[in-house]
Amino acid sequence: MSSCLLAAACALGLASACVSQKQYDSIRTELDATQSELEERNASLAAEQKRAGRAHVEFDALKLSLRNEQEKVKEWELRLLALHKEMASALKDKARLKASVDELAAALVEAQRRKDEGESRVREFKLVLDRLRALMTAGKLKVRVVDGRVVVVLPSDVLFSPGSAALSPEGTAAITSVATALAGLPGRRFQVEGHTDATPIRTKQFPSNWELASARALHVLRAMLGAGMPPARVSAASYGATRPVSPNTTAEGRALNRRIDITLVPDLSTLPGMEELKRTAPGGAQETLANEEEEPAPAEEAESAAVPSRKKDAPRGAKKKAAEAAEEPADAASQEDAP
Repeated sequence: MSSCLLAAACALGLASACVSQKQYDSIRTELDATQSELEERNASLAAEQKRAGRAHVEFDALKLSLRNEQEKVKEWELRLLALHKEMASALKDKARLKASVDELAAALVEAQRRKDEGESRVREFKLVLDRLRALMTAGKLKVRVVDGRVVVVLPSDVLFSPGSAALSPEGTAAITSVATALAGLPGRRFQVEGHTDATPIRTKQFPSNWELASARALHVLRAMLGAGMPPARVSAASYGATRPVSPNTTAEGRALNRRIDITLVPDLSTLPGMEELKRTAPGGAQETLANEEEEPAPAEEAESAAVPSRKKDAPRGAKKKAAEAAEEPADAASQEDAP
């Protein structure tokens, strides 16, 4: 690019004596535009490098956590070895020592299980990064770890027009790519979460941010189903403006809050004590397993809309209302900075 600029500058200097002022100005304008384009591309490259740096920081944090778990395993192994030596010299207290060994062995198994889970989470996080790297590089999404869960963050401004829940062609393409990548993660479930900024919206289609966030989450969910995501592995939820990631006092902060989060739902069945909980719960483990896919999100946290895994048609009135909410444009009287 710099050689092109130099050539253009030379041509400008040689031709300045024999061209009109109008031609000179035109060539000069083109040179300035080329210089501006070069600066913009350099700025974009710097931003991508910064985002890649943040991803590396998150990955290093996960590696540090894994290393800590490995240190704990080594500590338990050393303690177990010491107890075995003590058992050899304390036969009279065999029963008490055996109980201690059994306890430590269980702790070692638990530590190993946690170590394996940590390694699995690291592998899964790297796999998600690899599958979505092209979209991350293009600035269309980010992958974060929030409260121990892997979250794919897509800015609403990339997916939707202001005040609308209809996916743009660019947004549909992005969701299709994300769904295709995530569907390849075996056995994982996903929740599509709609978020808005704190700017109120009051239209016929969307009386509040709850309805707007819900409609956007459902449109993303349907796009994922269309891309091949199994219905039983995905659900949708609306959080409205209740979970901001940035202050709503600036345009930049509001833009960050207008987003779609696709969260990898953790497998709670592996938590300590879960088997005991299933045995003591009313109805037993079988009932818990039968109702697992239909369990709604807590009402105080989200207004959720789950997608049924059985092939049932929604009532005609509900379909018509959803179609109107999705296709009818937002009220022009809504604010400029629509959620």
